[in-house]
Amino acid sequence: MRLSDSHLQRLRRLYRRLPLPSPLKRLVSQLRWRLEQWSVLPSANAAHPATERSVERPSLLSQPLGPRDLVFFSIIDWHFRFQRPQQLATELAKQGHRVVYLSVNLVASSEPGYAHQVVSHPEGGAPVWQIFLHCPGPLSIYTQGATEEQHEVLVQSLAQVYEDLSLNQAVHVVQHPFWSRLALSFPTARVVYDCMDHHAGFHEEGFVHDAAERMLMKHADLCVASAAAIEEALAPHARSLTVIRNAGDPVHFETGVRSVASAGEAQHVGYYGAVAEWFDLAALRAMASQSPQHQFHVVGDDTVGAEKALKDLRNLHFYGEQPYAKLPEFLAQWDVCLIPFLRNELTRATNPVKIYEYLSAGKPVVATQLPELIPIAQEVPDAGLWLADSPAGFCDALSQALAEASLSESERLARIQARQAYARGQSWASRALAFAAALKTCDSQAPRTSAVVVAYNQWALTARCLESLTAGSDDNSLEIIVVDNASADETPAQLLAWEAQQRALGQPHRVLLQDRNLGFGGGVNVGLRAASGDYLVVLNNDLILTPGWARGLRRHFERNPRLGIICPTTNNIGNEAQVWLPGDSIDAVLAAARRRTLIHAGQTIPLWVAAFFCVMMPRAVYEAVGELDEAYFPGYYEDDDYCYRVRAAGYEIGCAEDVFVYHELSASFNVDGAAKRQALLDRNRKLFESKWGPWKPHQYRPESLPPT
Repeated sequence: MRLSDSHLQRLRRLYRRLPLPSPLKRLVSQLRWRLEQWSVLPSANAAHPATERSVERPSLLSQPLGPRDLVFFSIIDWHFRFQRPQQLATELAKQGHRVVYLSVNLVASSEPGYAHQVVSHPEGGAPVWQIFLHCPGPLSIYTQGATEEQHEVLVQSLAQVYEDLSLNQAVHVVQHPFWSRLALSFPTARVVYDCMDHHAGFHEEGFVHDAAERMLMKHADLCVASAAAIEEALAPHARSLTVIRNAGDPVHFETGVRSVASAGEAQHVGYYGAVAEWFDLAALRAMASQSPQHQFHVVGDDTVGAEKALKDLRNLHFYGEQPYAKLPEFLAQWDVCLIPFLRNELTRATNPVKIYEYLSAGKPVVATQLPELIPIAQEVPDAGLWLADSPAGFCDALSQALAEASLSESERLARIQARQAYARGQSWASRALAFAAALKTCDSQAPRTSAVVVAYNQWALTARCLESLTAGSDDNSLEIIVVDNASADETPAQLLAWEAQQRALGQPHRVLLQDRNLGFGGGVNVGLRAASGDYLVVLNNDLILTPGWARGLRRHFERNPRLGIICPTTNNIGNEAQVWLPGDSIDAVLAAARRRTLIHAGQTIPLWVAAFFCVMMPRAVYEAVGELDEAYFPGYYEDDDYCYRVRAAGYEIGCAEDVFVYHELSASFNVDGAAKRQALLDRNRKLFESKWGPWKPHQYRPESLPPT
């Protein structure tokens, strides 16, 4: 069933005029898009078959990274006024990024899931999906925060989107602070805060999301400001910050060009956009009253009763909300365009999209003297923009703009062309390119992670571990330090070759060859002394690291400053970090692990002791606690000992439920034989108990073993 454009437009107008929050508004939005288009999501990629090799390397890690998937945590529904969110999403899709656009309208359901539609598929680009996440009960993102129950369903709903679309190492573009906790919960995702408004300046929002916004500013990998005032507010908190202002679509709005009226003729003055609490009714009244011979036109949703308040002005016409596609038709009929905003904290942080659209049509503009418009007024040639700071000032500025009609046709055409030339340099396409470039450069500001891998023989395992480390790192913030404990096989030579290869690629990874076996604790200490990272990681060499593992572990320290050590879940370890996963190959286990980690996004469980197969700690913890005790040579119990010391220093220990690594388990020690291994365990246990008292046996969680 397809509705006509006129019916769809009426439905959109009804939707936009409904007050927020309103369950009815969500219902209408759901009905509208259901009637407009039904689409089917592509099925999830099938698991790659395992390759028979002496040491199995999972094919999931060998897939090349193309343009990153982008998940927009939106501030408006796609079908609302076409602005920065939709423009950036569309242009980035043209660059080849898959774009998932989360609607502000949620499906009221206590069961995880989502509804979906394709809202754009630009020629030569990737499709844009609008997703409606399930969430229990009515919830307005503008005036409410999610309860624990709602957050859990939102996490699991988004996890289903990740699974069904095979999203991996996506970029979360957050455009409203409501989404902060959800966006930061997914460990493999970069998070970008695209801040386009002073959110507290909207009367309906107040400070409901103040804490969420501060968390987002602090922990986002990149903050993007649309205006100088927003940049100033973000600067004290942001890890990495750039300014990407709003823009226009010159091709769309250049069709709004026509010859302006001649001197003495009635002229047309227009405005389109929201007529909200920031709109200066007094300035509009003053201009329309002083120039009764001219016609004034207002296009946009009137939420403050402007039409009723100004109904005595016969030369003032209101048209309500109009589709984006029709705006050039209105613009073509106007001789001068307006931006009459009140000056307040909200508008001082506003970079109006319409200025670029007005100038794309070559129109002279009269606007409020806002900080973001002052440099444009200075840059646009031939007085294309007049600024005012009062109703009287608007009247004077309008008179100057209208006087352009007295110029010769050639002079007027030259001004039009100059304004259009400026606007062409302020396109959404150029802003999207700047956005993509900022994503590539923000890694230099990311906290640095140093991963120490201790190797002893078993080169095939070490090679697989290093391959997964480099494949699983999607930025340049990882430093790999391999400490070889005097291996007797090909390991030293192969490591030197690997180091040379990494240096040729511009990577800072290092190999430290020892002339004797220092044991696990000694090898770790050598590596940690050489490490430069803000976060330090200890790794066994028999691991397969999954994409985004480092960022995923780091996120938990950002959320919990009391955390001292964290480990991931794994398939094979002697405590609660072990989880059972189905699959008869590494690929199958990793695929099952991905599903499990997605539905546990943002979660941790407490541990008494974290096994040092894979652990991360902040540098401050390492500096407070010190090195591993090398008396536990060559290994076993040094990790128990270290965790006791961490706890004694006042820190917590946890396991990240949303990060998984594959583990062979004690590959280096197993080759020495069971009897030797047991003797080593007995000796080191006695050493441990001499320091800490009776050893507490490690526990398994119920789901750590296969179902019977």
